[in-house]
Amino acid sequence: MKKRGIVWFRQDLRLHDNEAIHEAIKLCDEIIYVYVLDSRLLDGRTSFGFPKMGNKRKVFLMDSVRDLKKNLRSRGVDLIVRSGLPEEVVFQLAQTYKTSWVFCNRERTEEEKNVQDSLEKRLWTIGQEICYSRGKMLYYTQDLPFPVNHAPDQFTSFRKEVEKITQVRTPLPEASSLKPFKDVEIKNEWPDHDSSYPEKGYAFRGGETEGLKRLRYYIWESEAVSTYKDTRNGMLGADDSSKFSPWLAHGCLSPKMIYEELTRYEEKVVANDSTYWLFFELLWRDFFRLMGKKHENKIFQLEGYTGGDEVSRDVDWTKFNKWRYGETGTPLVDAAMIELRTTGWLSNRSRQIVASYLINDLQLNWLMGAEWFESQLIDYDPCSNYGNWAYIAGVGSDTRPNRYFNVLSQARRYDPNGEYVKYWIPSLADLNEKIVHQPDRIEGKKPTVGGPIPDHYLNPIIGSGKWAS
Repeated sequence: MKKRGIVWFRQDLRLHDNEAIHEAIKLCDEIIYVYVLDSRLLDGRTSFGFPKMGNKRKVFLMDSVRDLKKNLRSRGVDLIVRSGLPEEVVFQLAQTYKTSWVFCNRERTEEEKNVQDSLEKRLWTIGQEICYSRGKMLYYTQDLPFPVNHAPDQFTSFRKEVEKITQVRTPLPEASSLKPFKDVEIKNEWPDHDSSYPEKGYAFRGGETEGLKRLRYYIWESEAVSTYKDTRNGMLGADDSSKFSPWLAHGCLSPKMIYEELTRYEEKVVANDSTYWLFFELLWRDFFRLMGKKHENKIFQLEGYTGGDEVSRDVDWTKFNKWRYGETGTPLVDAAMIELRTTGWLSNRSRQIVASYLINDLQLNWLMGAEWFESQLIDYDPCSNYGNWAYIAGVGSDTRPNRYFNVLSQARRYDPNGEYVKYWIPSLADLNEKIVHQPDRIEGKKPTVGGPIPDHYLNPIIGSGKWAS
């Protein structure tokens, strides 16, 4: 009797460097490929009541799944797309088609672990099991010079121990034969959603095809990687940063594939501070995931894993709503929050600035901001998102009590001519660079290109004088 298996795609929506596919091919004669759109993510709410997955990420996800289906079809197999609860849908497929194994990428945070644990228990009742694989990180945890529970809590210590000792494994090639099970019923279930893309901002498109296209462009065609360290804090340019993060978050791009292309570029073209800095950012991503494995749910708690007891617990919806809708009256903060709601993406510099503003200037509960980002970001990853917020709040991976960003200083340094602010806030487009970041210093309501300056810029929550002194 032929041995059958199921490859259950999760945050690994790609064919290159996919360990689950390779493991299935080793053990199985016939393979069913499935992706389940989890209704708890599509329709669920965070603890503060925000949608767990905003529409921008839904669009990116749906496109990524459609691209995976297209790529599988071009190789003679198909992808079953279902909506519902993965632990129920995958179990039903396993039971119906009498498979032996389910192959999938192991997740480490609670909600994802609960799903895989529930499926595993169900499979045991019919004599089947899950075979877990890896693929989210640059490094395999078994290759690290320490066990996960002894991983350093500070990034610098982690980096020094890892980067000169541990080798990055070569990404797995795309499998040549995917061993389809021909008799499976391909019944797809796509939930309704707004599939439109924003007209402003960088045009992210989901899927492995687009992810690999961006990788080729950024490293080989534009060679923008060679100036990454100098441009990475830019807020408006399409090539200021790699913008790989959405494809990494959904598993459309393997971090090992990025590293392989980066090292090839260094060997053939140039190795400099900028090429190293892109590797440095991939290290940060691994580090946050390790912190999630080590500290588990503490990364989602107000006190973090440092047990900080001075962090604000204040929940002020009036202030928060002005922050999330870009109506604080502080132009750089508002521009960033408008970009986030419009596109689902922000530069790392913008994320740090708006997080610091919410935590240190508005003195609000940092989990409100983290959950809003969870809802809105197309590149949402639980460990990176909550790790970065805890870092700014002083309850994560930093020895400082908090990371404070002077908004006016940041604006003058990273948006000196106000181009970013004017792009996202047309009502300030007529202001010169000396006043665009401090419209509350204007005498009288002067008309601008976009009409009268909104009152909240003349009377902000926090006057710009706080940062000017």
